[in-house]
Amino acid sequence: MDLTKLTAYEIIEHRPLPDLKSEGALLRHKKSGARVLLISNDDENKVFNIGFRTPTTNSTGVPHIMEHTVLCGSEKFPTKDPFVELVKGSLNTFLNAMTYPDKTVYPVASCNEKDFQNLMDVYMDAVLHPNIYKHEEIFRQEGWNYHLEEADGELSYNGVVYNEMKGAFSSPDGVLDRMILNSLFPDTTYANESGGDPDVIPELTYEEYLNFHRTYYHPSNSYIYLYGNMDMEEKLNWLDQEYLSAYDRKEVDSEIHLQKPFEQMHDITKPYSIASNESTEDNTYLSYNKVIGTSLDEKLYLAFQILDYALLSAPGAPITKALLEAGIGKDISGSYDSSTYQPIFSIVAKNANEEQKAEFVKVIEDTLKGIVENGMDKKALEAGINYHEFRYREADFGGYPKGLMYGLQIFDSWLYDETKPFIHVEALGTFAFLKEQISTGYFEKLIQTYLLDNQHGALVTIVPEPGRTARLDAELKEKLQAYKESLSREEIEKLVTDTKHLQEYQEEPSSQEDLEKIPMLTREDISREIAPIYNEEMKIADIPTVFHEIETNGIGYLDLMFDLSDVPEKDLPMVGLLQAVLGIIDTEHYEYGELFNEINRHTGGIGTSLELYPDVTKVKEKEFRATFEIKAKALYGQIPFAIRMMKEILTASKLDDEKRLKEILSMTKTRLQDRFLSAGHSAAALRAMSYKSPISKFKDTTNGIEYYQNIREMEEHFDEKKEEIISGLKALSELLFRKGNVMISYTASREGLAVLEEEIGSLKEVLYPERMPQSRCILHCEKKNEGFKTSSKVQFAAKAGNFIDAGEEYNGALQILKVIMSYEYLWINIRVKGGAYGCMSNFNRIGEGYFVSYRDPNLGRTLEIYDGVPEYLENFTVSERDMTKYIIGTISNIDQPMTPATKGDRSMNLYMNHVSAEMIRKEREQILTANQEDIRALAGVARAVLANDQICVIGNEAKIEEEKELFMTVENLF
Repeated sequence: MDLTKLTAYEIIEHRPLPDLKSEGALLRHKKSGARVLLISNDDENKVFNIGFRTPTTNSTGVPHIMEHTVLCGSEKFPTKDPFVELVKGSLNTFLNAMTYPDKTVYPVASCNEKDFQNLMDVYMDAVLHPNIYKHEEIFRQEGWNYHLEEADGELSYNGVVYNEMKGAFSSPDGVLDRMILNSLFPDTTYANESGGDPDVIPELTYEEYLNFHRTYYHPSNSYIYLYGNMDMEEKLNWLDQEYLSAYDRKEVDSEIHLQKPFEQMHDITKPYSIASNESTEDNTYLSYNKVIGTSLDEKLYLAFQILDYALLSAPGAPITKALLEAGIGKDISGSYDSSTYQPIFSIVAKNANEEQKAEFVKVIEDTLKGIVENGMDKKALEAGINYHEFRYREADFGGYPKGLMYGLQIFDSWLYDETKPFIHVEALGTFAFLKEQISTGYFEKLIQTYLLDNQHGALVTIVPEPGRTARLDAELKEKLQAYKESLSREEIEKLVTDTKHLQEYQEEPSSQEDLEKIPMLTREDISREIAPIYNEEMKIADIPTVFHEIETNGIGYLDLMFDLSDVPEKDLPMVGLLQAVLGIIDTEHYEYGELFNEINRHTGGIGTSLELYPDVTKVKEKEFRATFEIKAKALYGQIPFAIRMMKEILTASKLDDEKRLKEILSMTKTRLQDRFLSAGHSAAALRAMSYKSPISKFKDTTNGIEYYQNIREMEEHFDEKKEEIISGLKALSELLFRKGNVMISYTASREGLAVLEEEIGSLKEVLYPERMPQSRCILHCEKKNEGFKTSSKVQFAAKAGNFIDAGEEYNGALQILKVIMSYEYLWINIRVKGGAYGCMSNFNRIGEGYFVSYRDPNLGRTLEIYDGVPEYLENFTVSERDMTKYIIGTISNIDQPMTPATKGDRSMNLYMNHVSAEMIRKEREQILTANQEDIRALAGVARAVLANDQICVIGNEAKIEEEKELFMTVENLF
């Protein structure tokens, strides 16, 4: 990376980054003062990010509203929603924007050079030259507005961010997280809610909002990051010439100030909402929180991630165990949040009681004192260090580009000291230091200093208030009615006119001229090649094996798959419970805490899952395979150890440990409740499909609403049911983990395969013997159309059905339909006009389709919008350019870069689903050659899905009661 010819920048630091196999540089743009950081390497998945320090003095959510609105059109790209145009028509591997408590960031990524340049251009223009000064409607749509359709109608608030935050404030986890942050830093920006408090958002004026942009969205307050394989000199010159050189350096007071330490811990209690008939017993959240130095201490930063593992997050960790044994809470969790200037270490007991607060503190502090006195468990520290170092070296962030994740982590130090951007991403030296400290008392001293002696902390309790949401909604209704009554006739008419004007603005499409200013690729820029499939069938020790030969940097990814076909329908909830139990319950040779630590000391982890594989060659018969899977990842030299631990978990677990079973049931129930409140769209869509689909019924029964209902029943009546539960788990283990019921999926190089071949024979020796074949599981589906009431302020509304049953066929163009729905028809009607935070649809190879909304203020209106899809498709008319855009957006979703583990998983999925390379090629061709007529032809698919009239909604109890005629049954979810 030659930076010597750059004249517009001052080079502050330029050096190798051996831990990342990269070269790093820190620069400052001379004229504008913009800070620039480069990480150059051979990674084709290029990343650009521009961030701003964005402290706030109130909870109106102005940083969050700004993040939404700058992406709604700019000087160079004046179309109403350039962000959506890019999602629809770029090959991005990541495209989003995020608001944090002290910063707002705008990252993009792409493997295509031309596409990457386009993304950079649109984002730079968006943040520096947005259309927010020209169109107040952008602020009203995304932030908040008064909604009044007619003079004698009901006045209400609307807005995308307003409704998003109503949803965020509906979840107890969301309420608690906010209270912890606000309470620990009462004198800094962290005292305020950067996302916006729905009670305060409507206090934000348009002028205050514009002033926020004028103040903070200047290159002098910016942090620009470039990562990957690109001509850095060319990119920097382009940034200078196109954007930065137009600005002079200015002083921007955006410094994030340190909170003065407390003299004694604060004690704060706040209410949160539960449904009107929910019990307040066992529904309080207790949290113990301490501020841990600053994020500029790289040793402390990593050491507390290790302590979080060793004290709390690992099953059987001492604080978790002590609290559960004291009967305080049903799910204990820990977190170390290092994304703020002063990181926070938290211990949370969910489903506890307020009167246990003093005992909660005593148990924590007594446990910590005992650890300081007697010493940390050395194996737990080794396991914690290995756990984090393995992940650091593997750098597998699932679907997220690693360059993106490095860039976000860099902000943990760069934002607070611009000379220290690399201290956390260069971590191997810190790991080595921490390993040396295991036996020195170093970790014990950290506990004494930062957790016991440190008074800068807060005990934050949130207590349940039944019907709080309904009460606050009623109060808001009264407040708005009183405000309306205080207005003159002319002022009321103005509100009606403003509402109508905003709707007209939302309905008016961007001009073709403006749309064509957004740069895009052509169909010719897209490869017609499909991603390789790595499947080699073989037998190892007479076990059917599918080997995926991929270079994995010496890591073997081993998956043992046990067929679930013989499990009767009535026992399926028990399958879900068995999956939850194995690995976190005592075995013959280990207590469950020891087991977890032993695994993490020597491997990258072992976990269990339930997987479903529909047979695409037998769609009409609705055939699928369900498997119970146990997966391990380890360096080749540790594969024998991983297999030994897998055997221990499968065949030596003590499934009759009543005390531990009760704890796991309580924890599972709590986590399912949290999931339904935060991600209810997935549960609602699955439930709606389960009314007719056996595969969805299976998933709902083992991991959805029906599973939750069974877990709740088992937990609440544990004493009566425990014998039945124990015998059921034991019988299920013997049924599943049989010698003839297993197959293997293994991702590694040939060298790694040799290790597996030597070791796997020992697995069969310990598996249970074969037995007479049982009858295959038959699932019974029943249409229920349910409304599930919760304390949420918003809805998750799903409508589903099957189009192949109605005689329609699957076609690759249905992938394009998903893009059109998510960023055109549903986006405009449900998000832009309706104010919901999100909307999704899906259509798969086995004929299942659904539409679902996310954090939606509406219910019946949303279902009506779904019903309008067929007519919209019949009249679908677009230019060739727009059609190409949808195709590029579709291919972008398909062609995401894959890690070695993902390549193996994808290959195995295709194998199990009987999807051939030829099928994928055909689908890709259908996508690449699709035209307007092909999309119009999908109206029949949408009509078939909707004609099933399968509805499930999770949401606000008052809203569901108000529209209960839409449902066959209405009930409380919790």
